[in-house]
Amino acid sequence: MHLIIATVILMDYEELGLKIGLEIHQQLNTDEKLFCPCPCELTDKKPDYKVLRNLRPTQSELGKIDRAAFEESRRKLQFIYEAYKDETCLVELDEEPPHPLNREALKLSLIIASLLNMNVVDEFHTMRKQVIDGSNTGGFQRTGLVATAGYMDTEYGRVSIENLCLEEDAARRIGQKKGKVVFRLDRLGIPLVEITTDPSMKHPQQVKEVAYQIGQVLRSTKVKRGLGTIRQDLNISIRDGARVELKGVQDLDLMPNMVENEVKRQINLVGIMKELQSRNANVVDEIYDVGELLKDTESKIISKAILEGGSVLAIKLEGFSGLIGREVQPGRRFGTELAGYAKKMGVSGLFHTDELPAYGVTQQEVDAVSKFLKLDENDAFILVADEGEKARNALLEVLRRAKTAIKEVPEETRKATDDANSEYLRPLPTASRMYVETDIPTAKISRAYLKRIQENLPELPDEKQARIIQEYSLSEDLAHQLVRRNRAAEFEEIMGSSGLDSTTVASTMAYTLKELKRDGKAISKLTVDCLKETFNLVEEGKITKEAVQEVLVGVCDGKSSPEDAARDLNLIMLSEEEVESVIEGIISSNSEMIEERGMGAMGALMGKAMAKLKGKADGKLVNKLLRNKLQNK
Repeated sequence: MHLIIATVILMDYEELGLKIGLEIHQQLNTDEKLFCPCPCELTDKKPDYKVLRNLRPTQSELGKIDRAAFEESRRKLQFIYEAYKDETCLVELDEEPPHPLNREALKLSLIIASLLNMNVVDEFHTMRKQVIDGSNTGGFQRTGLVATAGYMDTEYGRVSIENLCLEEDAARRIGQKKGKVVFRLDRLGIPLVEITTDPSMKHPQQVKEVAYQIGQVLRSTKVKRGLGTIRQDLNISIRDGARVELKGVQDLDLMPNMVENEVKRQINLVGIMKELQSRNANVVDEIYDVGELLKDTESKIISKAILEGGSVLAIKLEGFSGLIGREVQPGRRFGTELAGYAKKMGVSGLFHTDELPAYGVTQQEVDAVSKFLKLDENDAFILVADEGEKARNALLEVLRRAKTAIKEVPEETRKATDDANSEYLRPLPTASRMYVETDIPTAKISRAYLKRIQENLPELPDEKQARIIQEYSLSEDLAHQLVRRNRAAEFEEIMGSSGLDSTTVASTMAYTLKELKRDGKAISKLTVDCLKETFNLVEEGKITKEAVQEVLVGVCDGKSSPEDAARDLNLIMLSEEEVESVIEGIISSNSEMIEERGMGAMGALMGKAMAKLKGKADGKLVNKLLRNKLQNK
């Protein structure tokens, strides 16, 4: 199935049975939240008040508890919610019933579904999805199905779009300290669409293409832009592995590497599983107190736990020796996988025999613990040192994960990391976490209403780019930047009001505004009307196109209008007579050079003239007048 040469795995994805699915969560740019009238903007203001909550899992309608919610409850965290008098309300705090569904958000989701060739439902039913990680004050997220069975064509084949849901975004995590997690309620309730493909993608590069194409569809509609407004998750499995959800894959270019590294991880976990089975490995279902054996240790972590009245606990893993330290992803070992489970219970990490002696633990201490646990040559132990209950819960999780390692690759939800690897978050959720929201009435979607929407669908970005290249004779780069930065509509509005040079307008919209924003200028003052007025000054010959950026800076800095900025900055163009007078002065003061070089002095004199005029004259006019003067001498 795979060939290992110097730790490089050469993968045949078809033979491995690779399946990839994609989930995209995109915030919609509406004025109000999904179930209340609060603004859809984030704030960094000091909160007006805070609320402390404890959350617990509840049973589904069939009496079952979701496994992911159950694990979160074992962490025994408390949650602090930062709230505001104006930016948030009692709906976000789950102290007031939700308001009627935001119809603008529903309309936007119908537009997106139609662009993805999906079948739209007749009625929108709001459901509750149980989430008790603190990101929702009520312990659930409101969501509803909008459409199913869409598709998208790629060079690798057609990909099915399974579902499109409209749901509320989660609260914003601010930090954690001493068992309390702080969330801010400004983001909770912002409408977003969740788009889910089926697991029909078979190649790492294909998922990048599909994510890009869905992104193009989203950008053609009224969605939010910027960091955190779109989140992408990958569902990955191989035939002998398991379905794993990678959360928070931000960089499209990293997606293929994420897939490759997850495939490597699962291949290596399968290899570890087979080796464990061949050794008849066993996890001893007992936790041992080894604090007395390590009471004189030089390990700072262990000695601190003992000093503070904590526990030093160990478990025995029969047949695991040499495998805990085996690499499963670049720079990450099987021991890192086990540590991920322990850390979810609040401990900082663990010790295992494949890395000891180290970290202040001596060989003599390793031997003492091994003797106490009656380890054989192929056996291993794992140590955790922390507050008693926390350490025990951590080892219970490690025991569970170690038992799974003998039988199978576990289904997990994992967090994508910046190095294209991943770390454990929680078990995959189950269907037990969904139940009906009884506080919100059903929203009917009539076929006539849907038809009106589908008859007025927006232009897709690729189509828009091709059209403006053709209509305005722009370069592919400029057209791409206009579309990518969501400036194409403003560009066309400005071009429709004048006979301006399209390249000048496009480069200003695509690049100059970006530079001004980067420099901290208040570009919100540069409205379409302001930009029109600025470009009209160029068209009327009052300023040069080279002066546009300075004029815009002047407006950002407080000038009342572009013309006022140009006048105050001494950028208003000189008349032809005034330019001619300047040129005559330059010729008079450089008579010796002209006499010596003749027309060969043209370049030097042109430079002197442009420096003297300081952008207040068109270069073509200066060149023409200067050339005429030299030729007539």
